[in-house]
Amino acid sequence: MEIFVCLDVNQAQVRFLRQIAGNDVIHIAGDCSKVVRPPPEFISCQIALGNPPFPWLKSADKLRWIQLESTGFNEYAPLADLANEPNPILTNLAGFFAEPVAETCLAGILALYRGMHKVVSLKETRTWRGDRLRSCIRTLAGARVVLFGYGAINRRLHELLQPFGCEVAVFRRDWKPVSLDRELGRADIVVCACPETPDTRRAFDRRRLGELMSGALFVNVGRGSLVDEEALADALVQGTIGGALLDVTEREPLPKCSRLWDCNNVILSQHSGGGSVDEIDRKLQVFANNLQRYRQGKALVGQVDFRKGY
Repeated sequence: MEIFVCLDVNQAQVRFLRQIAGNDVIHIAGDCSKVVRPPPEFISCQIALGNPPFPWLKSADKLRWIQLESTGFNEYAPLADLANEPNPILTNLAGFFAEPVAETCLAGILALYRGMHKVVSLKETRTWRGDRLRSCIRTLAGARVVLFGYGAINRRLHELLQPFGCEVAVFRRDWKPVSLDRELGRADIVVCACPETPDTRRAFDRRRLGELMSGALFVNVGRGSLVDEEALADALVQGTIGGALLDVTEREPLPKCSRLWDCNNVILSQHSGGGSVDEIDRKLQVFANNLQRYRQGKALVGQVDFRKGY
């Protein structure tokens, strides 16, 4: 069996991969995102670790399983339409980023509530505002929070919010527009953490953003497609909402022409919210566990269901 790794790894991680491969052949190619043609080693492999470019899959007749290094898999949605038979199993890192992303949400909310984004900006210009800042900052205690999506990220965030005594309204896959609109009208904070599906795409359009109270915070750590970014920029510029934390945007990198760059009440965390110093090591451990299951003929953890969209 041959395993192809399109993931940047250090020498210690290479040794770990070779150890878990055992007698199998392993090809470690590093980041392949900008490589147009699939190398021969990929075409001959049965297992791939990482996110190989989708066009490569058309040439990979022997490929049986792809372990993604991400939760998102939209670029692989056409997989079922390929002529290859059988098509490879696709597993993602569902739940893997829950802790770091939930902590990013909490950090961003507290930063905006406590004015940290303002004092960082003032430090850059050596400007002292002192007491004049005090009337512009808020406390999180007792805030009304809407969690749109209730997967691993928002479940963990719900736990992190408990010491603050927040009033939390949860909207799962079966969310009802009327109920959501009603809660948005009284929410201090809205946190979106769900995949892109027909039901969630542009869920926060101009009309729905208009339901938010003045001063409300909008947090998106799900998918950039969940919100109308032009409408969001209007709301932020006009001050009809209080601020936003955006870990994801519809186009990444965010185009330099986007007005979101100029909004001083926005934190752009640049899709780094799931990061941690041990991220790659933990990803390799997920792969190692699934590789053992694959060899034993067991069901793989994190298998993608294209019909559900996650």
